[in-house]
Amino acid sequence: MAHFEYKAQNKKGKAVEGIIEAADMKAAQAALRTQGLNPRTLVPTRAKDDVMTYLGPLLGLESVGVEELVMFCRQMYTLTKAGVPIIKTINGLAENTRNPTLARALIEVAQDLEGGRDLSQAFAKHNRVFSNLFISVVQVGESTGNLEEAFVQLGGYLELERETKKRIKSAMRYPTMVLGAIGAAMVIINIFVIPAFAQVFSSFGAELPLFTRILLGVSEFSVQYWPHLLAGMAAMYFGFEYWKKTDAGALKWDYLKLRMPIVGSITERATLSRFSRSFAMCLTAGVPMLSSLSVVSRAVANRFMEQQIGLMRSSIERGESLTSSAVASKMFTPLVLQMISVGETTGAIDDLLCEVAEYYEREVDYDLKQLTDAIEPILIVIIGGMVLVLALGVYLPMWDLSKAAKGG
Repeated sequence: MAHFEYKAQNKKGKAVEGIIEAADMKAAQAALRTQGLNPRTLVPTRAKDDVMTYLGPLLGLESVGVEELVMFCRQMYTLTKAGVPIIKTINGLAENTRNPTLARALIEVAQDLEGGRDLSQAFAKHNRVFSNLFISVVQVGESTGNLEEAFVQLGGYLELERETKKRIKSAMRYPTMVLGAIGAAMVIINIFVIPAFAQVFSSFGAELPLFTRILLGVSEFSVQYWPHLLAGMAAMYFGFEYWKKTDAGALKWDYLKLRMPIVGSITERATLSRFSRSFAMCLTAGVPMLSSLSVVSRAVANRFMEQQIGLMRSSIERGESLTSSAVASKMFTPLVLQMISVGETTGAIDDLLCEVAEYYEREVDYDLKQLTDAIEPILIVIIGGMVLVLALGVYLPMWDLSKAAKGG
C-alpha cells in the first residue's frame, strides 16, 4: 500500500489536510470522496513515521533515474504534439508515474502552472529532479514556441548521457575490480603478512634493503594508526564533496573533469556536442545570438564551459564575429572552427552547428569503443609496479640471506 499526502475541502468548505493509505492514486481519491472530502491536491508520499522517509534521501532512494526522465520527455513530446493542454498533461503523467519523487514534483509543477508560472520556472523549483540542462532546454523551447521539439532533444540528450555512462561503467568495471582486489591484497599484506615477515627479518642481524624498510615502515604505521587513516580518508572525502559545492570548487572541478586522462576528452566532446545542438536549436527558431548564448551556457552542465561561452558572448557584444570569439575560447578543433566560419559566411550557421554536434557525437562513440583498450596498458603498469615493490621488499632480503648462507 502507498501513502498519499492530501489537501482537501470538507462539505462545509473548510480546508483539511493529512495522509491517506491506498493502493493507488485513484483509490485514494475515491476513499477521500467516501469520507465527504473534495481533494484539491494529492501527492504520493511516505508515512510520516516511516524510517525510509529519513533514510531515503541519504541512500539515494529518492532520486529520479535517467530512464524515467527519458520516458517523461517522450510522453511530453507525444502529448504536447497532440495538442493536449500542458496542465492536463503534467497531471496525467503525475498520476501514472511509479516514482513518488517525480510524481510529487510534477504535481507541484502543475500547481505552479495554474498559478501563472512558466514551465521552465516551475521545473527550476525542483532542481534535484530536473538538471540545469533540462531546465535550460525547456526554456529554449518556450522561447522559440517549439516546446515539443525541446522535449525530443531532451530525450535524445538524456539517452546519449545514459549510453555514455553505461559504456564508461562497462569499460571501468574490469579495472575497478582488479584495482579493488589489489588494494584489498595490499591491506591484508600490510596488516597480517608483513608483520609476520618482520619477525623473521629482525633475526637476520643485518641491514635490510631499502624496499623492505619502506614496506616494514608502512606496515607498522598502518597497524598502529589505522583508525586515524580511516578518519583522515573520511575527512578528505567529505571535504572534497563540500569543496565541489562551492562556486570556486565547482568551477575548478568541472575544468579538471575536462582534463582527466582518457575520460576527459570524452566528457569535453560530449559537452561540446550538447552546446552545438542547443545553440543550433535557438538560432533555427530565430532567437538572437546573444540571447541564445546566454541560454545555452546554462545547458552545457559544466561551470568551466559555461564561463568560456560567457566570454564568447562578451566578445560578440564588443563587435567580434562568432568565429573569432570561438577561436579565442580555445574550445573547438580547427575542423570545427572552419565549419563555424563557413556557416557564418553563408548564413547557415545553425545547419553547420548540427554538423558539428554530429561530428563530436561520432568521436565520442569511437572513443567509448576504444576506452577499454586505452585503460588496459595503464592498468598493467600499475599492477606491475605493485607486484615489483612487494617482490623486492619481501624476497630481496631472503635472496641476500640465501647468498650469505652459501658464501658461509
